[in-house]
Amino acid sequence: MTLRPWPGCYTSHLGTYPQPLGALPLRGNWGVSPWAILLLGLATLGAAPNDYLSAKQKFDSIESGRLKAGSRVELSIRELDAYAEHEVPNGVRNPRLQLPAPGVATGVAMVDFGKLRRALGYQTGWLMSKLLDGDRPVSVTAQIRSAGGRATVDLQRVEISGVAVDGRTLDFLMQNIFLPLYPEAVVGRPFELGHHIEKLDVEPAAVAVLIGR
Repeated sequence: MTLRPWPGCYTSHLGTYPQPLGALPLRGNWGVSPWAILLLGLATLGAAPNDYLSAKQKFDSIESGRLKAGSRVELSIRELDAYAEHEVPNGVRNPRLQLPAPGVATGVAMVDFGKLRRALGYQTGWLMSKLLDGDRPVSVTAQIRSAGGRATVDLQRVEISGVAVDGRTLDFLMQNIFLPLYPEAVVGRPFELGHHIEKLDVEPAAVAVLIGR
């Protein structure tokens, strides 16, 4: 399966779309680890409390820096689902993860962009609230490449209410939603995974975190 960027690429002050969404901070403003953020739409369907505890223990063990070189920590979709259910910010609900092909992730969630902006402390005027308020199905597909302790997320497609988003609309979402949520994010360049992580293996059933030296 080969995913190609959708037509309508353009260049803005943020760069050319589609483009890598890289260099996420170790913890976003709402406390999610970067490899979870990479997948964007981690799911809740079928998740159980034990799945969340298992995922949290695995994240904690990775961040502790005490895992031996060569260790492989595997996170199932159920674990990622449960972790996301507890960690997504206000304004995002019912996220779920699909891994349609090796190295490819699709995140789907219901997003209220107005509520999300207010959760970030931004006031939304009457007209803007009419445009942003209300739950909308959002889908993001990305290709994840990693090696040597670095990763790049190549954005393939964004859909809101079933309509592909690019150009100025995508630019607006980047400026007003994504970057305020992750102010340290660097768009368009590879980023360090940290914690001695060598690479991420994204497979149809799970995401594996490989620890290097």
